[in-house]
Amino acid sequence: MLVTAREVLQEARHGAYAIPGFDCVEDVMVRAILEEAEAQRAPVFMMCLVPDLQGNGWAYLPGLIRVAAEHHRIPVVLHLDHATDLADIRRAVELGFTSVMIDGSQLPLEENIALTRETVRIAHPKGVSVEAELGHVGGADLECTVQAENVLTDPAEVTRFIEETGVDSLAVSIGTSHGVYRSLPTLHIDRLKELSAASSVPLVLHGGSGTPDEQIREAVAHGICKLNIYADCRIAMGRGLKRAAQELKRVDPLPQQIFGPMKEELQAVVRQKIELLGTAGRA
Repeated sequence: MLVTAREVLQEARHGAYAIPGFDCVEDVMVRAILEEAEAQRAPVFMMCLVPDLQGNGWAYLPGLIRVAAEHHRIPVVLHLDHATDLADIRRAVELGFTSVMIDGSQLPLEENIALTRETVRIAHPKGVSVEAELGHVGGADLECTVQAENVLTDPAEVTRFIEETGVDSLAVSIGTSHGVYRSLPTLHIDRLKELSAASSVPLVLHGGSGTPDEQIREAVAHGICKLNIYADCRIAMGRGLKRAAQELKRVDPLPQQIFGPMKEELQAVVRQKIELLGTAGRA
């Protein structure tokens, strides 16, 4: 069933667990993630990135997730991830997304506040939750052509940002990065404790792929309520694709022979993340 981020994240904050957010593309990922989350009785964010929605993607991907979510008993949040343009926010709200993330993290503070406030003005009247980012989670872009540096979130800015924007959740920077790590990170848990104390809304951690499990558990214990995951899913699907290529024995393979190993590898990652975050059985 479709729900807003506001509903599930407040429960996660009170229960001291985190909800996985999986960026997904195409039906193999949608089915694998939702079926595994259902099996684990875990709420889940199904997230769409703007580059994957270009052209017919705006109709196909969120349309598929909306329909599929109604066939599951678990809470499903349909979330637009890392939007930077208000036109994309408006389109997502019109298409039935239940949550949107506006990313003004590379802007000066005043501009980030203004952009986020306008996003809230667009989304809230339609019952859509809003996530924003304060500080900046760096790392590689999707094509691995640009490498951005991290800017840790300043606890002194948190209260003002939330009060002036009305945002529902806040993504913070404490040492993770997007993409595949060149070296393992060390999360700034002391900084997270300060951010959690200053924040009246649930906190989100981006760049969850590849971060050591023990650090993730500690982050959840100190206020992280949602973890974004993408690179680990892509790596798993790559393993499945290699398995499928090695196992094919016929010129005209059945779809299950091609996609089955990819789905199995992806579901193993989804299962592991749900267990890691303490989300199993929370639906």
